This record gives sequence, structure tokens and C-alpha cells, in this order.
Amino acid sequence: MLFSHPADFTPVCTSEFLAFARAEQQFTDMNCALIGMSVDSLYSHLAWIRMIFDLTGEKIAFPIVEDPTMEIARAYGMLGHDAQDAGTVRTAYFIDPDGILRACTCYPPTVGRSIPEILRLLAALQRVDRGDVLTPADWQPGDDVLHAPAETLDAALAPGNAFDWFYASTKDTR
Repeated sequence: MLFSHPADFTPVCTSEFLAFARAEQQFTDMNCALIGMSVDSLYSHLAWIRMIFDLTGEKIAFPIVEDPTMEIARAYGMLGHDAQDAGTVRTAYFIDPDGILRACTCYPPTVGRSIPEILRLLAALQRVDRGDVLTPADWQPGDDVLHAPAETLDAALAPGNAFDWFYASTKDTR
């Protein structure tokens, strides 16, 4: 997961980096690597990580990409081509092992992300990859899943409850 943050040495970004660091083992257990990114320089990243460590004892072990030219931020849509400053939005890109963007979230610079929701979204993406199911709203691992509806007219017109054609839940067996 590649995620941007507006700037080093900011309160919301610091809270997020602490939360990501504390959840890093959960991401690793789910076979997901974390990569942070901002338009700040390598030396700014290192000084900020040192300050976080000195204040909290928390080690930020995942890589942080420096993007002082803002090329990455602009290419990924984290920063507009006509932006007046270098502060990026809080975007997280869920990229699968084949390099395919599967999902993204975007928060304004003033609102921190929810790590439990990011983990839930990652689990849902991984769950639908393992079988022909969908995950409903508020799904959590172990909850019921939905059958993917057949995409034929015969299936839509088949006898029985019309609701079951497109909305049938089942126990998750995987």
C-alpha cells in the first residue's frame, strides 16, 4: 500500500505514522507492505522519524519515499498540476501483487485515516480474490458474504424469490 501524507512534522501525519507503525505487523501478516510518501526530502523524513522515536520510542520501519520534485504526487493525483503548495492529500493506494490498483482512499489534509478501516478494506479485497463472492457494507472477516449475481436474463427471470437473484448472503467458508 502506497500512502501519501501532506508533510513531515505535522500533527495529523505524526498520529498516522504512529498508527501505521503500531499496525505494521498486522499489514505484514496480511502480506501487505507499507510505503509512505511525501514531497519532503530524505533528510526531513529522517529527522521527523528520529523526533517520533525520541518522543514515543516508536520506530517507523517502513520506507518513506521522498518526492521533492512532486512528480510522483502529480502522477498519482495526490497533488493537482496547478497546486499552489506542496501539501498532498492523504491518499492510500491498494496495489495488488500484479501492480493493479484495486482501491484508493482520499482524505483531506486535516482529517486522519482510520487504520482499522484500511485493514478491513485490505481484508475485503483479499477475501473477494479468494472466491466468487462479494463483501457487503460493514463486512468484517468471518462475516457473511454475498453471492455474485449471475449476469444473464435467464437467471434474472428464474422462478423463485426475485430478491435472491441479486442479493443472497451466505456463511463465509474461507
